[in-house]
Order: sequence, then structure tokens, then C-alpha cells
Amino acid sequence: MAQQNNNGPLATLALLISLALMGGGIWWLVNRLELFGTSEPNDGETPVLTNNSGTNHSGTNHSGASGQAIAPTPSGLASLPSAPIPKSGANGANAAGATPFNFVFPQSIAQGTTIRVGGSTSMVQISQGLKQAIEQRYAGVTVQSNAEGSGAGLAAIAQGTLDVAGISRTLTPQETQSGLVAVPVAKDAIAMVVGKENPFTGSISPDQAAQIFQGQLTNWSQLGGANQPIRVINRPPISGTHQAFKALVLKGQPFGTTSNITTMSRDATTPMLRALGNDGIGYATSAQVAEQQTVRMIPINGKTIYAADYPLQRALSYAYRQPPNPAVQAFLGFALSPEGQKAVQGQ
Repeated sequence: MAQQNNNGPLATLALLISLALMGGGIWWLVNRLELFGTSEPNDGETPVLTNNSGTNHSGTNHSGASGQAIAPTPSGLASLPSAPIPKSGANGANAAGATPFNFVFPQSIAQGTTIRVGGSTSMVQISQGLKQAIEQRYAGVTVQSNAEGSGAGLAAIAQGTLDVAGISRTLTPQETQSGLVAVPVAKDAIAMVVGKENPFTGSISPDQAAQIFQGQLTNWSQLGGANQPIRVINRPPISGTHQAFKALVLKGQPFGTTSNITTMSRDATTPMLRALGNDGIGYATSAQVAEQQTVRMIPINGKTIYAADYPLQRALSYAYRQPPNPAVQAFLGFALSPEGQKAVQGQ
């Protein structure tokens, strides 16, 4: 008679225990890998967004620097455009290297909000276009738009009487250190202009333009024109266009003080254009003179303001003080959006 085998149940139990230990080891290993970030995230994981303070938030509303809730960019809306010429920091970065503020398209603006905009006379049309677009889109919102010059606009921000100031020059190191930030919203050109009856019809170089405004070239015959003095009409130092011309054309050198150079007492384009006559020369933003019938623009190196490589180009920006208040957030969030850029371009 054969002997009964009692090892079968014991072997089965040992096998089950071994499998359980192996399973536990695998579970422990997977969790360790996830702890160290080596596992892939779930496809449906909510993305994490970062605001200007560097704090992460998940969900649909994100807090900005002033605590104002900012809605994310709407679905289907293209990414906000980068600054055309970001010389003063991209989209709100300050001189100290703080995290840039991420302006986003405002899905709504509280009724009764007033946005105070001023600054550069070169940006009158841009500010008016944004004013009309914002007031049409957001019920009960008012945009107060004035133009008193870049310098005056920056001073008004410091005094708390403006939210945003248009500037047609870059900020100085002292201005950025004081907390001012410039956000470029458009590109523009500086045009050299003469009266329609001026007999000079040639082109000049940037160097010749500098020599004219430094009092080194004083007769049109030196440029191939008629034998008559050049009467130079300069904008006041408070003008952003004056500062941009000084940087672009004079390379930071001072304007001339010869007797044929007259500096205007206030920054106004229309009086300057009227004073040109048949012997004067001045400069203005291209938007201010493109449709004028009484003046002509002098080509620079044979190129007009409509050429992509026209030499005298600059950025037009809006400046504000850090941190941006809700009015600043709404205005620049709209201005930098595709819809706002259409208003900027006059479309």
C-alpha cells in the first residue's frame, strides 16, 4: 500500500506566501518611483499655472500681485503676443529681475471701473482705439484718455493720478528702480518732415539728420537742395519722441544750440507742422503725419516709413507702477490680446 503524501498543501501555502511578498515588493517599488517623480502624470491632470508672485495655483482663477482674481486666457484665444521690442522687460518684468506679471485677457471688468490713461502724444490714436474697444466690450467701464507727453504721464503715475502712461521711449534706470515697468504694445517709426512747398525732394542719411539737429548742417544746399538756411524745429525735452530721436539719431548726444534751431515750449505736433513753411524741418511719429496733406516725409537712406528696414523705428509702450492694480491688469490684458492688438492697429 502506497504512503500518503502530506507535502502538497504545504507547498501550495509556501507558493502563495512567496507571491504575496513579491506583490508587496512591486507595490513598494512603484510608490518609491512616484515619490521621486519618475512616473508619468495622468493625462487628465489639471495644469498648474504660475502668477507673478511665483505661487502655483491650479483651477480656473489665479491671484495676481494685487490680489485681484484674473481669469485664464479663454479657450481658443491665441497666446498673448510677446512684446514687439522688449527693451524694458518682457510683459511686466522690472529692473530688479522680479517675476514678470502675466497679463491675461479680461473676461469681465467690474461695472463702474475707471481706467486712467495718459502720456505720450504719439500714442493718442492707440489709446483712443483701446478706449473705444474696451468701453464697447465691457458695460459700465470708462477709460479716461489724455495726452500730455511721456514725461508728464510718468510723473502722473508717481502722483497716483494715472493708472497707465503711454511712453514713446525706454524707461531710464532710475525710473525702473522706482518700480515703473514698460510693456511694449506696438512698433512705430519716427518721420522726418518738411513743408509741402519745401523745394528739397531728396533723401538724407541718419548721420545727416543728426548733423542737422546738432547745428552742423545749416543750409539746404549742403544736402543738394536750394541755397537757403535750414530752419530746425525741435520738440521739448519732455517729449518721448524727443528722447527717442535723441537715442536713435543723435546716439545720446545733445541737440544743437545754434541760432537756426528753435525748441518748442510744449509737445504738440500740429503747431510744429504749421511752422515748417518752405524751409523748416522737424520730426514726428509716423502715425501723426502719415495722413497729413500739408507736409512731406523725407526718406532716410532712400527708405520710407513703410519699409520693413526703415532705420528710425522704436517701440511704443505703456508704463505702470508695480504691482499692477486691477485697472492696469484689465487695460494691459486687453491691449496685449489679439482683440486689443486690432484696436492698437486701428482695425
